[in-house]
This record gives sequence, structure tokens and C-alpha cells, in this order.
Amino acid sequence: MGIQERERKMHGPLRRAGLEVIPDAVPDGTMPWVGGYDISDVVGGFSHPYATPRLVERLNEDWYDLAVSVGLLDERREFLVLLPEVIRTHRSNASEPRAWTRVRLLDDWDIMGRGAASAFLGVRAGHPGFDMLALDSSVYVRCSTGEAGVDVLAVGHPHRSEHVVQHLERYATWEGAVTPYDREMRRRVATWLATRA
Repeated sequence: MGIQERERKMHGPLRRAGLEVIPDAVPDGTMPWVGGYDISDVVGGFSHPYATPRLVERLNEDWYDLAVSVGLLDERREFLVLLPEVIRTHRSNASEPRAWTRVRLLDDWDIMGRGAASAFLGVRAGHPGFDMLALDSSVYVRCSTGEAGVDVLAVGHPHRSEHVVQHLERYATWEGAVTPYDREMRRRVATWLATRA
């Protein structure tokens, strides 16, 4: 995808949600993916059922409080968000390659409303879904929607968690059937693990 197309299809909707994309600025050594964390790794979070009054406002308020309290945002309000590398349609496909992208939180932001409706941070307003990581990898924030509501959790120091590292080691060496995306992500994970060692 060309720069102009990416700007139109991804950066524009994210900017309307209050996130300014900072291209090609992911810190060296950033872990490519987070998975396999344990409840003992969780350092904060919240849940809201869909019936919560003012759901989007409450989600935004609680996300910001959590982001500040666990250190997701740096002093310039920058962090990483996992986004598709290729945009084929307005709705991204979870099986397509995804990579961290550096963003800055602008003053007029709406992660859980306009962000979720952008298709890059969810499926529609009030139904967010995303992965975020502090620039120094000190905290990972995951948001998911279920049958009853929205769950957000924060994992402290995922790059040092034995559960996460063991999960990534298994993922990097698993020999089952794989998609091209899995092959590329396994390569990235293996490279990160080797660099970490």
C-alpha cells in the first residue's frame, strides 16, 4: 500500500479518533507481539457491560485513567498500537499481518467511540478491540469485547514475564500448519527472542 493510500485509509480515521500516527518510529528491540500472560502479570484493568449508561464516555475515562496510572503514555502522550500492515478493505482482517505503530494522543481524542468505529481499534463505537504497548515495553494494554461487555487489562513488563516469554518461545517453534502471516510473525518473534538472549 502506498503512503497516500495508507494516509487516506488508516491515518485519517485514526487522526479523527485523536491519534496522530508517527511513521517509522517504533523503538528498536520492541517485542513484536504479546500473548500468554498470566493473571499474576496483570497490573490493572476494568470491565463494563454494554448496558452501562454513557458507555463510550465511561470507557474513555477509565481507559485514560488506566493508561496514565500504569505508564502506557510517555511524557509526550506517545505509545504503540498494533495495526494492520496491509489495508485491503475498510474492515481489517485479523489474519492479516499486524505490527506496532507509534501514535501520539491528541487533545480531542475518542478511543472507544470514533476510534472503535474506525475499524482499527474495534468494530463500532462502544465495541472496541485493540492492543497497545508503552514505548519502553513496560506495560501492555489489551481491550476486547465479549457477549456481555468490554474488558480492558494491563500487563506489567510483558517483555520480562516468564509466561509471555515461554508462550512466544512455543509460538516461534511450533511446527503446525501456518499462514504466511504466522510465518512472518514467527520470524519476528524468533528474532526478538534471539536479540533478547
